[in-house]
Amino acid sequence: MKIFSVRLRTYLLVVNAISLAVILGLLFFCYSRMLLDASTFFWLGGATLLAGVLSFALHFALIRPLEKSVISIGNVSEEIASGSLGKEVPIVGPTEFRQLAEQFNTMSRKLKGSFDQIQQAEASRRELVANVAHDLRTPLALLQSHAEAIQDGLVQDKEHFHKYLQTIRVESIRLGVLVNDLFELSRIDAGEEPYFPHKVVLEDVLVQTLNAYAPSLDKKRLQVEVSLPEPSPIVLSMETMLRRILGNLLENAIRHSPDQGTLTLSAEVLSQNKLIVRLQDEGEGILSEERDKVFQRFYRTDQSRKRDGSGSGIGLAIARSLVERQGGQIGVEAAESGGSIFWFTVPSVELTHSRGSVHE
Repeated sequence: MKIFSVRLRTYLLVVNAISLAVILGLLFFCYSRMLLDASTFFWLGGATLLAGVLSFALHFALIRPLEKSVISIGNVSEEIASGSLGKEVPIVGPTEFRQLAEQFNTMSRKLKGSFDQIQQAEASRRELVANVAHDLRTPLALLQSHAEAIQDGLVQDKEHFHKYLQTIRVESIRLGVLVNDLFELSRIDAGEEPYFPHKVVLEDVLVQTLNAYAPSLDKKRLQVEVSLPEPSPIVLSMETMLRRILGNLLENAIRHSPDQGTLTLSAEVLSQNKLIVRLQDEGEGILSEERDKVFQRFYRTDQSRKRDGSGSGIGLAIARSLVERQGGQIGVEAAESGGSIFWFTVPSVELTHSRGSVHE
């Protein structure tokens, strides 16, 4: 079925002409019924016709900006449909047309933002797959080569045989940690990790976390200084989630700290319902342009910050996901004395502004 289309300007001018014709028709009807004499009819008809012509001209002039506005929206819509996202139309004309233009521009910006997020997510997915493949390739190659060497009888003496078995064991553990971390991160991103926040004493979680990492701290002879408000803050979180966040940050700090260095853990009240926790190390530091990237999965900075094989490479990404799950923020900044300060915020309750210090 063919639909007859009329341009907006033509449509409005035709409506104006029909209105004029109706008025003239009524005047002629009155004249034919002898309700008006000839002189009055011609005067009224002439005045009506003149008013109609002037109205027609005014409509023609005033409709032009409306037509341009509608055409502009149509043209920009075609550009957006062809892939030129982010295009906007000028905000002109009457109130209704200005509102339409503003809403169109808002839609265009949101559409571009959504498309950029999709592109970024796709790029991150490709990078993640490439990095996972890279991290899996090395231990798998070692496992295969060492197993084949043992199977083919190339390792004869007992000392080398045990070294090969030790390498196989270490790389197997490394693969297991990587797979578990990936599985955990996917569960967090999918919202499958249960989250039932309740009141947690921050000091208790810090003590449990430091005790768990005591062997790693002792191995590098690191000192830990802890500074907390008194009484100890109470946060709104989950013990397991908070320990994982602190543990991942602590593990990263231990890995990049020099032997016999010092780590500083502190907490500070930001508001009545928010607390910030900071962990400062004495490592080599992070360049300013890389600070927002260290929380990405498998992100590498310079050679000095590459993993030593003891981590999965996504601990900071897990920490960020857990912090954001609690409605908090996470970041890193340079320390004045060198090294880095990793921090995150967590909802809190029943806080005071007095401070104390504990050293371990």
